[in-house]
Amino acid sequence: MVAVFVAGAVVTLMQLFRTRERRLLPLAALFALLALAHSREDWDVWKQRYHLAAGAAGLVLLVVLSPRHHPPR
Repeated sequence: MVAVFVAGAVVTLMQLFRTRERRLLPLAALFALLALAHSREDWDVWKQRYHLAAGAAGLVLLVVLSPRHHPPR
């Protein structure tokens, strides 16, 4: 499972460097934090913290990718 998240992070970083699209940063962080969380043992307190940080990165990704609605004039 860790390999899938690491591969996702690597592909996202390659796309980030190719397109210079800054909106991909939260997605790369999400994959990296999930890889860190799944590499930890179940009893490790950092596993929960990495999962929490990955959830926060997902929320940031949601905000970044949400369409902006401008008020009507």
